[in-house]
Amino acid sequence: MSQLKICRKARAALLCATCLAASPAAAQDASVDERLDRLEALVEGLIERLDAQEGANEQEQIAMQAERDEMRAQGAALLAATQDLQTRQDELDEQIAAAPPSGGGSSPGKTTFSYGGYVKLDAITQRTSGGQLPNNSILRDFLIPVAIPVGGEPSGFDTDFSARQTRFLFNTETDVGTEHALKSHIELDFNVTEGGNERISNSFVPRIRQAFITYDKWTFGQAWSTFQNVGALPDSLDFIGVTPGTVFDRQPLIRYTSGGLQLAVEQPETVVTDSDGSRVIAGDDQLPDVVARYNWGGDWGSLTATGILRQLHVSKDDLQGVDDSAVGYGLSVSGKLRVGPRDDFRFMATAGDGLGRYIGLNLVNDAAITAAGELDPIFTYSGFAAFRHIWSDKLRSTIAGSYFKADNPVLLTTDQVTDESWNAFANLIWSPVDPLSIGIEYLYAERTLEDGQSGNLQKVQVSTQYKF
Repeated sequence: MSQLKICRKARAALLCATCLAASPAAAQDASVDERLDRLEALVEGLIERLDAQEGANEQEQIAMQAERDEMRAQGAALLAATQDLQTRQDELDEQIAAAPPSGGGSSPGKTTFSYGGYVKLDAITQRTSGGQLPNNSILRDFLIPVAIPVGGEPSGFDTDFSARQTRFLFNTETDVGTEHALKSHIELDFNVTEGGNERISNSFVPRIRQAFITYDKWTFGQAWSTFQNVGALPDSLDFIGVTPGTVFDRQPLIRYTSGGLQLAVEQPETVVTDSDGSRVIAGDDQLPDVVARYNWGGDWGSLTATGILRQLHVSKDDLQGVDDSAVGYGLSVSGKLRVGPRDDFRFMATAGDGLGRYIGLNLVNDAAITAAGELDPIFTYSGFAAFRHIWSDKLRSTIAGSYFKADNPVLLTTDQVTDESWNAFANLIWSPVDPLSIGIEYLYAERTLEDGQSGNLQKVQVSTQYKF
């Protein structure tokens, strides 16, 4: 065989070796280092064999020299490519070693994110006995007892569709070491906001419901008041369901939690009834509301007891030249108790002086003004009870009722303020799949003024809600 043919076969062998080196690492049994060693040995051996053919004739020597030069160039390029592959492999190994372990969590100083919420459509038809609720008003989206008309002409049944309760929440958690926990929560919806019309767009401005930070046992930000037990609220299609009888408030606060104990200082806001019965929001509060709470829980359910202490304060620039303060206080007991294997009973009972803005969406105010220019806190008591029955894995019902009563100083507030309010509802909710609920609910509510006049509201609501 001529040297030229040998050289060409050697070149073919070298090209095969090139293909082998360029194949994916996962398809080879040997490591990149081993392939690099073999490739270098193969190239050097071929070149040595070519150099050994010095005794060949001059013509073949010329041809082989050209082949040799070409092969040297290809071999050098191949070695450079393989060395680059080795460098990239080393870099990849370093990145893998530095990555966090699988199975969740994040490396120190890193933040993980999660989100949730629901989409909800409400179809509501309702009538009021004492007047017409305004069109396209939040008063027609859920029960606000103080807005139940009294003394007017009965309305017809008015029908509205709304998706304003749709809600989005966003959570973060930052790994700051095993000794501490740092989290945040932001929650938005479209209730009680401006915008939208029923003619064209039905667009509403989003609003902050909650926005708070938790660091170990501390909470900073806007959240449900510590005085309120959200876990006791019934399973209703109406936004709250038992509004007259429940504590309901979200506000900025600082809260400390240790086991079942919670202590908090929260935003103060004094709301006063003027001598003509109108509401005045003073805005000159000096001390935060102070709340203490304790939670118990077990297989039997949960129980919560809370107490609140407030300073009610107004200044001369706010109301009739009055500069005075008074003490407000209140106690509330609430819970969710298991009844049988799947049913439950939920309740709340609250009483106190100067609690007006915390109860029933500010059904009455915190205080009135005496003839001597002093604050007179208004005593109230309220409560609700609800029973939920699980018919099957896909069907459930709740029946509930609530009541509110105020001891207004009528000579100071007039007789046109709310004396009492109550409501009741029953519903049937079907969940064809776990995140989806479709239900129908009938609700009746009534409000009575101090002069004895009353008005009622009747509502039928069909809702579809998808939680995610």
